[in-house]
Amino acid sequence: MTNSVETFSLNETAWQGITITARAAAQILKLMQQNPQSKGLYLGVKQSGCAGFGYVFEMVNDPAPDDLRYENEGACLYVPLKAMPFIDGTEVDFVREGLNQIFKFNNPKAQHACGCGESFGI
Repeated sequence: MTNSVETFSLNETAWQGITITARAAAQILKLMQQNPQSKGLYLGVKQSGCAGFGYVFEMVNDPAPDDLRYENEGACLYVPLKAMPFIDGTEVDFVREGLNQIFKFNNPKAQHACGCGESFGI
């Protein structure tokens, strides 16, 4: 009997990708206009929060060569390849919740989230 181990390659995986809604694209474009040196927004993942993982969302001037680039209506979103197993298939939206306006992540891989919505678990 031979035990075999499957390998997983980030580069050879067919990703579903990230979807940027029209509202999120409009907000990303506003942020890009306020930061003319910016190429777009960076969306990553880090271990944090009570549910396990949190989103990292910041302006990016020099994307890494292996960052995946998603675009809608001129709005660019850069995602590091290593984050894709956690957020592949995510829709990024920009919504109004009460008096606040926030980016909302509709992540099909997230099986639970903390009460405040700042972190998620898979």
